[in-house]
Amino acid sequence: MNWDEFSKWGARISDWAKGYHTTLRDRPVRAQVAPGDILRQLPETPPTTGGAMEDVFADFENIVMPGITHWQHPRFFAYFPANATPPSMLADYLATVVAPQCMLWQTSPAATEMETRMLQWLRQSLGLADHFEGVIQDSASTATLAAVLTMRERALAWKGNEEGLAGLDTLRIYCSEEVHTSVDRAIWIAGIGQNNLRRVPTQGPLRSMQPEALEATIKEDIANGLKPAGIVACVGGTGTGGCDDVSAVCDIAAKFDLYVHVDAAWAGAAMICPEYRHYWTGIDKADSVVFNPHKWLGMQFDCSAHFVKNPDDLVRTLAIRPEYLKTHGADGIINYSEWSVPLGRRFRALKIWFVLRVYGIEGLQAMIRNHVAWAEELHDLLAQESDFEILTAPVLSLFTFRYAPEGAKDLDELNQRLVDAINDDGRIYLTQTRVAGALVIRFQAGQVDATREDILLALEVIQEIARDLR
Repeated sequence: MNWDEFSKWGARISDWAKGYHTTLRDRPVRAQVAPGDILRQLPETPPTTGGAMEDVFADFENIVMPGITHWQHPRFFAYFPANATPPSMLADYLATVVAPQCMLWQTSPAATEMETRMLQWLRQSLGLADHFEGVIQDSASTATLAAVLTMRERALAWKGNEEGLAGLDTLRIYCSEEVHTSVDRAIWIAGIGQNNLRRVPTQGPLRSMQPEALEATIKEDIANGLKPAGIVACVGGTGTGGCDDVSAVCDIAAKFDLYVHVDAAWAGAAMICPEYRHYWTGIDKADSVVFNPHKWLGMQFDCSAHFVKNPDDLVRTLAIRPEYLKTHGADGIINYSEWSVPLGRRFRALKIWFVLRVYGIEGLQAMIRNHVAWAEELHDLLAQESDFEILTAPVLSLFTFRYAPEGAKDLDELNQRLVDAINDDGRIYLTQTRVAGALVIRFQAGQVDATREDILLALEVIQEIARDLR
């Protein structure tokens, strides 16, 4: 492909993108294909000669698109959103065209210095204290892994990376049942072991870690000759939006000199609205915090903001400086690859800059406030339905419910059938979770283009399909 063809196809794909996004409401939200449908249409061997872009694009539309679940659909109410706003797409397009490798300051000074400033902008937007410094990770999972590795090294007096874990203290990490499974995976990768992740009972409507139980568990481990290393608290857990009492957790951690990492991957974005900051009261006491702008701020996956109180501990845990990665003749620069697990880094800060400049903080605040208000309205309407039960009240725009008509025997089986039927219908997309062992249906509003009508349509669809099942 020459550059004239590139220009032609760039314009054509831009027009296609406009058409795709402006007609999304006409498509089923979840891909309506069976396992293997796409694979059977793809040749088993690669082409030996090149072909026309016209044919490639036709196959994209005919083979790929039927197998796409539309995460940008205004009625995507499953999981958490992975929003992509137009300015974010354009920024990523420019970053792809320039294609820099941003591992060091000298390999892309603009990317490094913009990352520094954009994390400062985000920190200010969330009301975080000035002592936090930030880095963009690819996901909250990677940020949590970096935090767990830092907990490990700090607790082992920085011996783990050098000596390996054999013969060193057995470490313990603490969390609640509400944390994301990325915490479990971080424990595995860090070599700490699943059995050394202590899950603390929860309490109250926000399903937060019981402070007394947390402290008792830590003391029990110390009495048994084990070494507490850190605590992972959550704000806006994936299942039901559970939120730990960050202030209480940090106060207990201070008694035992433990590192506290707060996973606010979804809910952290809402903290640009001051009225929601009560969900993470005490956040400035934490050692690190992560949230995903790519979830609720429209800054396109992948873009995870990781704030740390003491960057030196993170760098000491992750940095390797062979001669070929040194920047000579420049002091005081930041090489963000030393703050991350991967060496290679993309120019992610550009989309933060574009989105914040185009929408402004007030525009993003308005979007989030609307989502919360509309989800609460849907919750209130569903709560009035005699055949439905609310299991967990809204945390921001997330709540859970189940279908429980009089006389129904196996509610788990019935609700799984309801979720499957809703998603096969295609007008909305929901997922399930468990609350106190019971299978329930989870609703979360957060797509940037969603309207009040989109969200209230969910009630009509849920009622209609539930009636058909009955």
